[in-house]
Amino acid sequence: MHQPEAPGPRYAWYLVGVLCVAYTLSFVDRMILALLVEPIKRDLGISDTQVGLLHGFAFAIFYTTLGVPIARLADRTDRRRLIAAGVAFWSAMTALCGFARGFWDLFLARVGVGVGEAALSPAAFSMLADAFPANRLGRALGVYSSAIFAGAGVALLVGGAVAAAAASATALDLPVIGEIRPWQLTFIVVGLPGLLVAMWILTLREPPRRGATAAGKSEPFAAVLAWLRRHARAYGCHFAGFALLSLVFNATIAWLPSVFVRVHGWAAGEAAFWIGLSLIVFGTSGIVAGGFAADAWRRRGKPDGSMRVGLTSALGVLPFAAVAPAVASPWLAVALLGPLLFFSAFAFGAAAAGLQWLTPPTMRAQVSALFLFVNNLVGIGGGPVAVALLTDRVFGIPASVGTSLALVGAAAAAVAAVVQWAGIRAFDDGVRSVGSQ
Repeated sequence: MHQPEAPGPRYAWYLVGVLCVAYTLSFVDRMILALLVEPIKRDLGISDTQVGLLHGFAFAIFYTTLGVPIARLADRTDRRRLIAAGVAFWSAMTALCGFARGFWDLFLARVGVGVGEAALSPAAFSMLADAFPANRLGRALGVYSSAIFAGAGVALLVGGAVAAAAASATALDLPVIGEIRPWQLTFIVVGLPGLLVAMWILTLREPPRRGATAAGKSEPFAAVLAWLRRHARAYGCHFAGFALLSLVFNATIAWLPSVFVRVHGWAAGEAAFWIGLSLIVFGTSGIVAGGFAADAWRRRGKPDGSMRVGLTSALGVLPFAAVAPAVASPWLAVALLGPLLFFSAFAFGAAAAGLQWLTPPTMRAQVSALFLFVNNLVGIGGGPVAVALLTDRVFGIPASVGTSLALVGAAAAAVAAVVQWAGIRAFDDGVRSVGSQ
């Protein structure tokens, strides 16, 4: 069967760049809440547990559950239009967060942000898998996934000054809108540029699908489940291992600004600067390095390279996740941010690439959505809430947030290492099975 040619390298990397902008924007919109915790708590009168629900569960509830049906659309329809619609919707819902007057208003708007963002990554993974040869996919997805850290870093750097102003500023009186707090204006300002990005995405050309008809063949979901059962250990260890690493990252980003503010007495803007800078430098370099490492293992005849990268990430992040949030010196904590964020990031480009290697082309978007379902339900939905529950229910004092974060991060990293190690052989067999088809 003749396979249509993928786009040339230059256009393939242009595609990565545009999708990277969209993914960066998604994380700006998703993570800006972490920097606005204190003024939101003050103005809305909510607890750490409720903040954890806003940061995690509210976002993840539909971000996870809508991933599979949206991925089925990605397997058979125009992926550009699907992504553009998602970008426009989540951007509008981010802006709507700025009109919240209570917990439930903000909760529902955050749900909407998750609904829109569910359209991005399954379709993006599928497009990039069609745009790059297998031996270069790890680095492409590593660069794409680096937007996780660039976006979170930009959210903290840009939002830091706003958060500092919001801590002491009075309400603003804007024409038509009326009275609005600075933290509310932050949501509006960061949300609206997404509408321009959505229009940009519509100008892209779809890469031709490999192993599928030009119209976009999609396997029935029953066939996808049968494939997953056939390789249950490989997928189970992949999904669980990387989801636990996602929990470490999401818990850290959600609560680390509060550690510096509550425990070390820093202003929100100062904390945002150092965390944001560390995310951009060390998070971005870590995820790109992990993608290159996965490709290098694959070139050496190791199809399980993504699991080896995951194991390296888990073992590397473990000591820093246990120590960085709990040290007494803020500058020692800043110094430990480098290796903490490098190893937190190291796994995720390889995770996405490995999933494409393990999955037949006509199932990729659906399997990617199932992976993101587990990854985000555990990581986004569970990480911030677990830390908040320990702080509120076990320790009972806000200043214990660093200890809570250290306990959650260390435990998740340790279990992730065991799971990744257990799945290496099964993953190797699964990838070879795809290659023999």
